[in-house]
Amino acid sequence: MKRNHTEWNGGLQTEAVQLLDEGGRIVVCPTKVGYIILTADRAGLDRKFAVKQRALTKPGVVLCGSMDQLRSLAKLSPEIERFYETHWEQDVLMGCILPWSEEGKQFLPKDGSEELVTDERGTSCFIIRFGRPGEYIAKELWDREKKLTFASSANPSGKGNRGVIEGIGEAIDTEADLVIEGDDYVRSIQPNATPETRYEQGVMVSFVDASGALVPEQGSERSVTLAPTVIRKGIDIDKIMMNLSQQFNTWDYRHGEYY
Repeated sequence: MKRNHTEWNGGLQTEAVQLLDEGGRIVVCPTKVGYIILTADRAGLDRKFAVKQRALTKPGVVLCGSMDQLRSLAKLSPEIERFYETHWEQDVLMGCILPWSEEGKQFLPKDGSEELVTDERGTSCFIIRFGRPGEYIAKELWDREKKLTFASSANPSGKGNRGVIEGIGEAIDTEADLVIEGDDYVRSIQPNATPETRYEQGVMVSFVDASGALVPEQGSERSVTLAPTVIRKGIDIDKIMMNLSQQFNTWDYRHGEYY
C-alpha cells in the first residue's frame, strides 16, 4: 500500500480528522457513489481546485453529518426541512441548493473560503447521507469544534472515478495527504450495478430562484410557478422523485441544469 493510503477502518478515521484540523490539507474518502476530496479551509480548497484542474466558478459542496448541522448552516423553510428529514430517515444521499442562513455564515472560515464554496447567488449545495466514512468525519469536525467539511469528486474535472481507488487519477493520488481506500464499501451500495449502469453521483435538487432566494412554500396550492427542481439525477433518483411527488404538488425536472 502506498505511503499516504489506508484502508477504511469501518468507523471514524481519526487521522483524517487530525489532518483536516491542521489546515491546508486534502483527504480522499469513499462515499456511496465513489471517492471525494475533503477539505476544511481556503488553502485546502485551493489545492483541491488546482489538482482537479477545475474552474474556480464551480463551487464545492458542504457535507452535513447531522440534521442539526444542516439546520445551523442553511436557510430552510418548514417544507424543505421535512423533505430533508424524510431522506435522513431513509438514509438516502441527497444534496439541495440553498442559501446560507445569517447564523450559518458565521461558521465559514474567515480565510476567503466563502468565495470558493458559494456561487454568485450566495448559495451552496448541502449534502446529507453521503456515506458512513465521510459522515463520521464531517460529524466529528462539526460536533467538536464547529468546523465545516467541503468536498467535490476525487477525479479530474469531467471524469468519473468509477468507484475504485485507481480511478482517482495519479495527480490526486500523489497530492492527497491521506487516501482512505474503501472500494468494498462503495461496491456494497450498488452491488448489482455494472460499470456502465452504476451511478457515480448523487441527486441535486434546487430550492432557490435565479437570485438565490428560497422558493415559496406551497402548502396545498397547485401549479405554482417557482418550485423545487431536480437539476442532477443520480443514485436513488426514483426514491427522491417519489418523495417530491408526495410532499410537493409542483416540482420540476431539469437534469443538466447543473449547479
